[in-house]
Amino acid sequence: MTLLQDRTAPGTEAALAEVLADLLEVDHVSVDSHFFDDLGADSLVMAHFCARVRKRGGLPPVSIRDIYGHPTIRSLAAALEDVALDAVEPAAAAPAEAPARATTRQYLVAGALQLLFFLLYAYVVALVAASGYGWISEAPGGVDIYLRLVGLSAAVFVAVCVVPIVAKWMLIGRWKAEQIPIWSLRYVRFWIVKTLVRSNPLAVLFIGSPLYSLYLRALGAKIGPGVAIFSRRMPICTDLLTIGAGTVIRRESFFLCYRAHAGRIETGRVTLGRDVFVGEKTVLDIDTSIGDGAQLGHASGLYSGQAVPDGERWNGSPAQRTDVNYLRVAPARCGALRRVSFCAVTLLAVVFLYLPLVEGGLYLLLAAAPSLAEVLDPSLTADVVTAHSVILGALTLSLVFFFGGVVGGLMVVFTVPRLLSRFLKPDTVYPLYGFHDRVHRVIVRLTNLRFFMRLFGDSSYVVPYLGLLGYKLKPVEQTGSNFGIAVVQANPFLCSVGTGTMVADGLIMINDELSSTSFCVSKTSIGPRNFIGNDVTYAAGGRTGDNCLLATKVLVPLDGELREGTGLLARRPSRSRAPSTAIRASTTSAPGRRSAAGSRRRTVTTCARSASSSGRAGSACFS
Repeated sequence: MTLLQDRTAPGTEAALAEVLADLLEVDHVSVDSHFFDDLGADSLVMAHFCARVRKRGGLPPVSIRDIYGHPTIRSLAAALEDVALDAVEPAAAAPAEAPARATTRQYLVAGALQLLFFLLYAYVVALVAASGYGWISEAPGGVDIYLRLVGLSAAVFVAVCVVPIVAKWMLIGRWKAEQIPIWSLRYVRFWIVKTLVRSNPLAVLFIGSPLYSLYLRALGAKIGPGVAIFSRRMPICTDLLTIGAGTVIRRESFFLCYRAHAGRIETGRVTLGRDVFVGEKTVLDIDTSIGDGAQLGHASGLYSGQAVPDGERWNGSPAQRTDVNYLRVAPARCGALRRVSFCAVTLLAVVFLYLPLVEGGLYLLLAAAPSLAEVLDPSLTADVVTAHSVILGALTLSLVFFFGGVVGGLMVVFTVPRLLSRFLKPDTVYPLYGFHDRVHRVIVRLTNLRFFMRLFGDSSYVVPYLGLLGYKLKPVEQTGSNFGIAVVQANPFLCSVGTGTMVADGLIMINDELSSTSFCVSKTSIGPRNFIGNDVTYAAGGRTGDNCLLATKVLVPLDGELREGTGLLARRPSRSRAPSTAIRASTTSAPGRRSAAGSRRRTVTTCARSASSSGRAGSACFS
C-alpha cells in the first residue's frame, strides 16, 4: 500500500511524516491523512510512533494524548510548534528542595529506639497474656471462666484504646504544620504514636460508626456531628484534620495529614466542610480543602494546595471540575437515638461476644495441649508430661483448628451472606445504623476476608471461589491465574463480569451508595471482552461496555455515552461525553484490512497484553 504525500511538508511536518511512513512501512504519508480513519493505524502503532519521535533528535516529544487531540501530521506539527514557542521563555522553576541527610549515628539511634519500643511492647503484651491465662485457669467453673474472659477482654480493650491517646498527648502534644527530619528523635516519637494509633481495635472494629469519630476527636481532630468515615486509613496528625457536619468519607480514602518527602515527614492541614462527599480510593494531600456541599469523585486526588470550592464536584488526578454527581443516594432519617443504640450494641457485642470468643479459643488451645499429649502418647500420665509432648499436642491441635477453621470458614462465607442478602433489596434506600445496615456490614466483612483471597487468589481456584461467593461469571473459560489476591466488593451477589473479560489485581467493585445518613446497594457490571488493569475502582453505573481496556488506576467514567471498542488510560476528569484520554480503535474497513469489529478486538487485546507486561495482570478469560 502506498499513500502519496500531498505536498512537501516543511520542518516538523516532514520529520513526523517520515517517522510515521517508516513505521507503517510505506513510501509516504499525507500530512492531512487521519491516523486512524485514513492510515489504518491503531493505538499500539501510535504508541510506537511516539516512542520513535522521542528517540529522534530535533523533534519535540509527542504523547498519546497529543495524538488523539491532533490526529493528522499537519495539526500535530502545528500543536507541537505552539508548545515549543510557549516554552522559549519558561518561567523560573522553583529550586528543588535538597533532601535531608541523616547521619549514621542518627540512623542507628533511631533504629535502636524503635527496636527497644517493639521489644517493650511485645513484653507487655506477653506479660498480660500470661497473667490473664493464669487468672482464667484458676476459675472454678465454666460460668466463672466466661466472666473472667469478659473482664479481661474489657480491661484489655480499654487499655489498647486509651494508651494511644495518652501516648499522643504525652509524646507529641498538638500536631502542627512542620517538617520532621527522618531518623531524628522527633521522628521516633512520630513513629511510636503512628504505630500505637493504628494498632487500636477502634481502627478496625468501629469503622463507619460514630465511635470512630469520637476516637478521632479524642486524638485532637475537629469533627462535626453526623460524620460517617468508612475508610480504614486512619489519619495520624489529627490536630490538623477538620471535618464538617454531615460529611461522608468512603472506603480506602487517604487523609493522613502527613507525607514523606525529601527525607522529611511533612505535616499539613486537611479541611473538609459541611455535607462533603469523598469518594472511594481517593487521596487528599496535605494543605488541601473541600468546601461545603462539594464532592470529590472515586479514584481521584487533591494535590497539595488544591481546594474544591463550595458546592462544586471534582474528579480525576489531579482533580478538576466535573458535572458528575457522586452522591447518588437520598438521605434518610438517622437521629441521635439510632446512633447511640448502634454504638452501645457494638460495644456490648465486642466485650461480651467477640473478644471472649477469641481469647477463649486461645485458652482452650493451651489448656487442651497437655490432654492431647496424653492421647497421642498413652504411656504419659498427668504427672509426667514432657515439653516435647506438650509441643506435639499443641502443634496437632493447632493443625486441627486451622484446617477445621478453613473448612468451617468457607461454609460460613458461602452461606451466611447469601441468606442475609435476602434482607436487602437493590436500589432501596435504608438508613444507617439500623438492622439493614447491620446486615450490609456483615455481608461486607464476611465476603472480603483477606485470608481466603490470599489463599485462592493468583490461582485457578479464584474463579470458583468468587462464583460461590456470589459473582455472576458463567460461562467461564479459565486460562490460569485470574483475579490476583486483591479483589474487594460491597455485595458479591450484585457483581457480574462479562464473557471474555480479563481481570488484573486490585479490582474494587463499588456496588453500594453511601451518604452520612443512608445507603443502598446496586448492581455493578463489567462488560464482555474487557481488560481490567491493576487497582481499578469500578462503580455501579460505570459507562463502559463491550471490548474496553481499563488501564491501571484509571478513572472509570460515570457519565456520557457508553464507551465500547475503546480504552481508558488516565485518571482525568470527565468533562464531556468522550473520555479525555482513550485508545481509539480503527473502525474503517478497507481492501486487504480486517473488519471494524476485528480491528477493535485486536487493538484492545494487544494493549491488554502490553499492559500485563508492565504490571501484575491476571489471565481470566470469561467466554
